[in-house]
Amino acid sequence: MKFSVKPSAPPLLSLQHAYSHTNIDTHTYSPTISHFHALTYQYRMIHKESQSSDHLTAASRRGVMMSKVAIALVAFFLLASVAVIISIAVVQTHKKTRLSPGLKYGIVLDAGSSRTTIYLYEWPAEKENNTGVVTQTMKCQVEGPGISDLRVDSAKDKTTWESFNFCMSEITKAIPAKQHSQTPVFLGATAGMRLLQQKNPERSNTILRDMRNYLMGYPFNFRNASIMSGLEEGLYGWITVNYLMGNFLEKTLWDAWVHPHGANTVGSLDLGGASTQIAFAIPDDAEGEDIIKVSLYGYEYNIYTHSFLCYGRNEAEKRALAKLSKESSNWSNVKNPCYPAGYNITMLAEEIFGSECTKNQITSKYTPTRQITFYGQSNPEQCKVLVRSIFDLTSCQEGENCSFDGVSQPQLGGDFMAYAGFYWAALSLNVTGSKSMETFNVNRMELCSNNWKTLKEKHVDKDIHVKSFCFSANYVHTILADGYKFNADNWKSLNFQKEVNKTSIAWSLGYMLALSNMIPAEGKILKLPIDNVLFTGLLLAFSALTIITLTYLVIALARYCY
Repeated sequence: MKFSVKPSAPPLLSLQHAYSHTNIDTHTYSPTISHFHALTYQYRMIHKESQSSDHLTAASRRGVMMSKVAIALVAFFLLASVAVIISIAVVQTHKKTRLSPGLKYGIVLDAGSSRTTIYLYEWPAEKENNTGVVTQTMKCQVEGPGISDLRVDSAKDKTTWESFNFCMSEITKAIPAKQHSQTPVFLGATAGMRLLQQKNPERSNTILRDMRNYLMGYPFNFRNASIMSGLEEGLYGWITVNYLMGNFLEKTLWDAWVHPHGANTVGSLDLGGASTQIAFAIPDDAEGEDIIKVSLYGYEYNIYTHSFLCYGRNEAEKRALAKLSKESSNWSNVKNPCYPAGYNITMLAEEIFGSECTKNQITSKYTPTRQITFYGQSNPEQCKVLVRSIFDLTSCQEGENCSFDGVSQPQLGGDFMAYAGFYWAALSLNVTGSKSMETFNVNRMELCSNNWKTLKEKHVDKDIHVKSFCFSANYVHTILADGYKFNADNWKSLNFQKEVNKTSIAWSLGYMLALSNMIPAEGKILKLPIDNVLFTGLLLAFSALTIITLTYLVIALARYCY
């Protein structure tokens, strides 16, 4: 018996599609129920396998995509690690800096004839061409007279030592405690002590011993307390002047110290209380007395220098007063053309003749306690004559390069810095800096023509030296024009100054510069941009990361390709 099944359209189409895969002729074959079930089961299995294949294809695509992303990330980390390693290596190698090991300090006591001044200097420890770049950081002036007057008046001595204690205490505070033992201290006594050494060697030696013991009581590196020679005083003054003028070193835009191109040095003129010094550079092949070679910042200089003892301002005035006293028959009324009219002063004969510079002028009527009274005359012409008379201007042979007192001197050349007593004399004449010789003389004549009342009114803020302004002006003019041979043509090369760049012009700075040549330099401290421990850690960490990422990348690529 034949029968037929009429399923709905969609199942029939599905069955026909299934029959097409099983090679069953749907036009001739009449299925039974069992056949129908078999065909239905077969169709379901085929449909299931098709769905499973679709799922596997999508998963495979996702896996490939994830592999590519992983490889890209690993490659990125690998390149980044290599870049970091190179960067920190370059920075550590090329960006290192050298720091100064710090500052060194030096203390110099300038024990002059009329006062003692204590200077504190500092310079970088590494130095420049074996010489320190020294700067003045503190200056303290000790009250009272110079040390050559110690052990004469106990009351004055007490004041002097108290002032010494104050100044040294202030300087001690200014130096870091860890630097105390390395800080050299030096006392240089100048012409006042040179004269005392001639007059009373025992007292001079005792004073120096007292100063040594005093300075050794401080926590510094005591070097010496001695009497300087005139040659040293003149040389160190020249060094100071040229250092402050920038003739040895100058700083470039790159913060480096270099020797100035074509720099010329400046001559030095120093006027103290008991001596005066001149120093200037001369040709390298020049030879003779008072010539010394000095090396500074890698360069050598040939320097002429001479010190004239007893030609300091104070001693020169004593010599002028001694000459007036010797030539006067009445010591109760001695005319002094340099003192202003209306001024008089009474002095003990010992104050004038008690010096080594005037002892040869003592007369038979001299007794230490005898009084001498001087009366001013305000006579500029006669004052000039008096001042010239204390110079020996005739002992030089005609045509010879000579200054005075028979001292040979090379021909002057270049500019000169006149400081200390020269500056104060110029200040009273209002001719500081560089002025013409004519201006100097006009102002000198006007000053010396003033009486005591007028002079006091014009200089109300000045000290006891006002009475001697005229003498100082004539003395400076005489030693410069008649002694050193400055004239109207080269007078403008003179520059009267007290300080340069807020630093006092004094031999003490020059001494400190020369001394720094003998103090070992310290190398600069190397500072790396990255601490060594941190640098090593970073290098190891990124090196390990590089190795790990490189290994992973190789394995990933191998799997992807094979």
